[in-house]
Amino acid sequence: MQFIRHTKTRRTRRFLTLAAVAASVALVASGCAAGNDAGTGTAAEGDLSITFIPKQLNNPYTDVVLGGGKDGATAAGFAATEVVGPLEASASSQVSFINAETQAGTSVIVIAANDPDAVGPALEEARAAGAKIVAFDSDTNPDYRDVFISQVVAKDVALIQIELLAEQIGGSGEIAILSATANATNQNEWIKFIEEELASNPEYAEISLVAKVYGDDDDTKSFQEAQGLLQAYPNLKGIISPTTVGIAATARYLSTSNYKGTVALTGLGLPNEMRPFVKDGTVTAFALWDPAQLGYVAAFAGKALADGTITGAEGDTFEVGDLGEREVGADGIVIVGPPTTFNADNIDDYDF
Repeated sequence: MQFIRHTKTRRTRRFLTLAAVAASVALVASGCAAGNDAGTGTAAEGDLSITFIPKQLNNPYTDVVLGGGKDGATAAGFAATEVVGPLEASASSQVSFINAETQAGTSVIVIAANDPDAVGPALEEARAAGAKIVAFDSDTNPDYRDVFISQVVAKDVALIQIELLAEQIGGSGEIAILSATANATNQNEWIKFIEEELASNPEYAEISLVAKVYGDDDDTKSFQEAQGLLQAYPNLKGIISPTTVGIAATARYLSTSNYKGTVALTGLGLPNEMRPFVKDGTVTAFALWDPAQLGYVAAFAGKALADGTITGAEGDTFEVGDLGEREVGADGIVIVGPPTTFNADNIDDYDF
């Protein structure tokens, strides 16, 4: 798969500044339609607007996804593009933002759900008002959206992580999982497949999953959870962290501890964040997809829904600019592409 490259300069131009984010949050909190002021919000009559609501703002992974989303929205022909969302990834933190977009008459809402059901009533109101709902990265309950843009086949994400860790620990020993939020749909689906693979695959018969902890995609909490795991389980041989915040925080802890080189770490990470930990031997290998393509495909799916080109039914197809055609699968799921493994041999080939 060809990855879309991003330089620091381009990303800085594309993303909201911290001050703008704070202003957006403040507007929504005071009952205003955040991010829908004149000139940047709801498009003029007859035009289409799209708003991205990530799990949380100021997350490096999310920044890359949203950069791709903005590029996709421009390429697809949306007249107005916005990004709004919470600063903390709690279950109900996205509801006020959905409500604001409904009131603003936004054509397409693209959301990565912190909780599959907590956002349901608000999304139902948005759909009743005419908005098309695209879930991406982390799904809602399927009843609340038109399509879900999935990074990869969920089971493939789980399998590559357990394969990498099993190889690094020699196929036996105690392992733990450091996840994001306890209710994150994508995290829980991956963990479910990891557990099923551990239970059913004889190659992993000597691997024991002893703990699952949650860092809530907060750097400080994830760092503390990693530290707590190693204190609570002195025989721990490896950690899987299927979240870019969690794996970076855990790597930072391991890199300056006595566990460096003795406790393996893998999961899902950003090459630019994980590069120093690969270079210093803290991490051998980890995986991810191209996050920018996730946002890019979501924007084109939203445009196809708004235009009536697709309805979200299985078998629907739509064009995604330079990425070609994508097909809607069962349960309204669209797959972006396969995961990639990053290690010392190839990590310098990627810039995101």
